Amino acid sequence: MTDESEGTKGVARTTGHHGGDNGAAISIEEVARQAKEMAVAVTEAQVSEPARNEPFVMIEHLKAGYGKMEILHDFNLQVSRRQSLCLIGPNGAGKSTILHSIYGFTNIFSGRISIGEGDDKRDVTALSSSDKLKSAGIAYILQDKSVFPAMTVEENLWMGGYLMDTPDQAKQAAEKVFEKYQGLAERRGQPAGVLSGGEPRLLEISRALIMDPEVLLVDEPSIGLEPRFIDMVFEILVDLQNTENKTIIMVEQNAKKGLEFADIGYVLVAGEIAIAGSGDELLENPQVGRLFLGG
Repeated sequence: MTDESEGTKGVARTTGHHGGDNGAAISIEEVARQAKEMAVAVTEAQVSEPARNEPFVMIEHLKAGYGKMEILHDFNLQVSRRQSLCLIGPNGAGKSTILHSIYGFTNIFSGRISIGEGDDKRDVTALSSSDKLKSAGIAYILQDKSVFPAMTVEENLWMGGYLMDTPDQAKQAAEKVFEKYQGLAERRGQPAGVLSGGEPRLLEISRALIMDPEVLLVDEPSIGLEPRFIDMVFEILVDLQNTENKTIIMVEQNAKKGLEFADIGYVLVAGEIAIAGSGDELLENPQVGRLFLGG
């Protein structure tokens, strides 16, 4: 796997980064150049403070990438339990590589990834993706469409429990999801391929809940959706964080929407953190606004 559009070149309106349109066409290279210019040396304290110095998910001095190529350089991350973090930045900055690294899809050259607090803190760096889902409580909601269109909605949910000890456990977990999302329950026997609007995304999120994870890695939840469905997806994520107590780490191309949702925001440039702070602080940062928010 590779990071989102690694090395992509071309010219695009700034809508590709923030979901608005300020009318100015900026090349991807120019966005990256200006973002790099605004970068400052982010200290470990600046990473830990937004997480209240109580990290539940922690990345320490991570160097990771694909094959022999290093994408993340001495990368640090902290998110406390029931917090949300949104990663923004130009294409090729390494945003999806962070999610891939947490879930076990990259080569880790050095550094540490841990889950938990205090005496329950656990090093999960070398765990397989299956072990991270089953035993570490980390679920990954992919960017690409991942429903099985020929299977029913119900069968798609059962697939989310493929690591459970028995099929009956997956079916019981699916029933809890249907209780929460009546719209899916009404379509349980229909092929997933007939779902439209934001329903496929809801099914993907719901399938990730079958194993009852504590941490959700969410890659571009708004991609390809109309605004009204984007709002629906973010309402679901707000509920999962506030009601279901999930910790959420997200990559989001609609930077304004992502930062409005998230407790913490990072701007990434070339595999390193350029700016770290609360979501509100990044929304108010004029440099972030100019490059990613259309302001």
